[in-house]
Amino acid sequence: MDNLLKLQNGSDIRGIAVEGVEGEQVNLTGDIANRIGQGFVAWLSKKTGKDASELRIGVGHDSRITADVMKEGVMAGMQAKGAAVYDCGLVSTPSMFMTIVFPETKFDGSIMITASHLPFNRNGLKFFDKDGGLEGTDIKEILTIAQDCEVVQCDKKAETFDSLSLYTKSMCEKIKSGVNAEDYEKPLAGLHVVVDAGNGAGGFFAERVLAELGADISGSQFLNPDGMFPNHIPNPENAKAMEAIKSAVLDNQADLGIIFDTDVDRMSAVLSDGSEVNRDAIIAMMAAIIAKDYPGGTIVTDSVTSDRLTRFLESIGMKQHRFKRGYKNVINESKRLNEEGIVSPLAIETSGHGALSENYFLDDGAYMAVKLLIAAALAKKEGKQLQSFIEDLEPEFESREHRMKLLCEDFKSYGQEVLKTFEQRAKEQGIYVVPNNYEGIRISFDSDEIKGWALLRLSLHDPLMPLNLEGLREGDCDKMEEIIRGLLTGLDQLEVF
Repeated sequence: MDNLLKLQNGSDIRGIAVEGVEGEQVNLTGDIANRIGQGFVAWLSKKTGKDASELRIGVGHDSRITADVMKEGVMAGMQAKGAAVYDCGLVSTPSMFMTIVFPETKFDGSIMITASHLPFNRNGLKFFDKDGGLEGTDIKEILTIAQDCEVVQCDKKAETFDSLSLYTKSMCEKIKSGVNAEDYEKPLAGLHVVVDAGNGAGGFFAERVLAELGADISGSQFLNPDGMFPNHIPNPENAKAMEAIKSAVLDNQADLGIIFDTDVDRMSAVLSDGSEVNRDAIIAMMAAIIAKDYPGGTIVTDSVTSDRLTRFLESIGMKQHRFKRGYKNVINESKRLNEEGIVSPLAIETSGHGALSENYFLDDGAYMAVKLLIAAALAKKEGKQLQSFIEDLEPEFESREHRMKLLCEDFKSYGQEVLKTFEQRAKEQGIYVVPNNYEGIRISFDSDEIKGWALLRLSLHDPLMPLNLEGLREGDCDKMEEIIRGLLTGLDQLEVF
């Protein structure tokens, strides 16, 4: 029998769902989804203390070409075990968590069928219960149960449920109350906003939120769902994707551009002058927007943020807690800080994953867009632009990333040895090693010769060691690269850049 545990990807399940990419064999089918559905029912029944027949579970999906096959499989598996299953259709990932919260639904659990921004041949499943997205240990337990399940059939048809209407209504109400415009029902009147959904599931936001509230959405693009993603990768970290939304903003002379990933749990933006609000800038923007509500609050970020972001956050009275990469990592760390009495209103990655304490710590790209729109509308009332929130963020001069391959089978152990050697050699050479770094080794340079920083870390899942660098002046990255090559000399199982 297949080893389903290999499908675990942190706190998600991901696999190859259809042929079409040379050398990639299908390992996630409708039948496997059927078994995983059974595993989720067993896990949820145990956690809630409810019999399977008492469970109510929602299922949604993004625009992937294998969505229907996966959905039919997982729903049949859950129904065969006695659970009441609701087909929510094409939706966003965050909206599937909200089906547990909304009083009209109050599902016990929900599943989103998505593989985020990965290529067309991939698919996967994300799971939610009342505590939010499941943890990696939960996924392992579900797959372990599914491993022993046989495929089961169920002739019963799942009831359809329009959960997206509840979600978009909640978004609209949030904007109305946040702007409190004279024309309460049309708070975005006078704002021109373009949306790029990348042919994922986020096209709804343009018509059902922006246009509904009076915004001009002309110039919005790639709103139609198409799982072959013909225009660009639906990924706010992708340079081509960001160039596409930037062009749309400038060509249409829009006030703001919003770009989502496939399942709308991430977003980035472009301002009216073409400035990209992604990576450090999206963190700075969200922190600046909420700063007045959480004075002195701690923003939890991933490990690859720059020193300029730290300085900016401190300049607006906030603190930064730089943590590990992985959206669940930053979210859980922010939750932990709050439990300790440290106010942490935002957990956010440079990838565009952002979760606010006021929104169930749900990483929701549409909710971040809502916060951005409220700020834009209020700024416009005062004769200001959204740019004003981050005008004091120092410009980025140059950044680079090298993804170095580890050439041995036990790559995690070897990667740890690389990090130890890197740190030891850096200290021996008098290079400043940043203390209390939660992921990898970060070194910093602040002299007349070199100004900048570098982070060497081990990839969460792959045999790779990413190296991120940022220089403050021309030539700084070149100089740091030369020093780092020296620090990595002789490590023959690492393919140095």
